[in-house]
Amino acid sequence: MHGVDPSVPSVARIYDYFLGGKDNYAADRVAAARILEVIPNAPEMARANRAFLGRVVRHLTAAGIDQFLDLGTGLPTRENVHEVATEARVVYVDNDPVVLVHGRALLADSPRTEVVEGDLHDPERILADAAQYLDFGRPVAVLLMAILHFFPDDAEVAGIVAALRRPLVPGSCLAVSHGNAGELAPDGRRRGRAVYAGTYAGGAVGRSAEHLAGWFGGLELVSPGIVPVQRWHSTEEIPDPAAVGVLGAVGTVPH
Repeated sequence: MHGVDPSVPSVARIYDYFLGGKDNYAADRVAAARILEVIPNAPEMARANRAFLGRVVRHLTAAGIDQFLDLGTGLPTRENVHEVATEARVVYVDNDPVVLVHGRALLADSPRTEVVEGDLHDPERILADAAQYLDFGRPVAVLLMAILHFFPDDAEVAGIVAALRRPLVPGSCLAVSHGNAGELAPDGRRRGRAVYAGTYAGGAVGRSAEHLAGWFGGLELVSPGIVPVQRWHSTEEIPDPAAVGVLGAVGTVPH
């Protein structure tokens, strides 16, 4: 876990800013302004991703899932997983110290919810820690919301997803949302990457639906498959399908 240096932007705090939160510093707001120059719809993307999370958790809860592993959870905001799945056991994982402090304070009186320090560069350690609170002998939903695009190395991401899928029994689910660059011009992509290179995340990359499909191999994709998050179990319209956006999907481990 890195220390809190308010001069270094944090993707969790930038996301908080886009969602209208107040748990961010001047450096985060400066970085957010630079992102908005390239991706003017970034706040709409953040809100759409958050709404997708809520729909996913409601869908999985209705399907009988009562254990959630939320990776790269970010700062607490409205409709956190444990607030949607009120009877479920939830483990939140992040490596941002501000996220950890806020999460633990918020959840101090929530006996079914845990906040664990963890880094996706080491998924096996995360699973070992989560296994103290979750029963991997029963279905678990692994949530990777707007986090994998901060890992530019395709091979590492494939390894992370494979490791997280490995202990999942039939009936378990993998839910992912991920940035997609759309028709953003090469200069815009370069400028966007430069902003994220200056954050604790160290980088960001957009990926296509075809790329995401590789992570769901062998799983049963929940209809409508890999789509812009606004279209997953929703009638919400996408203002500009060619713009930078967020793709989302849910897959189930078959019986």
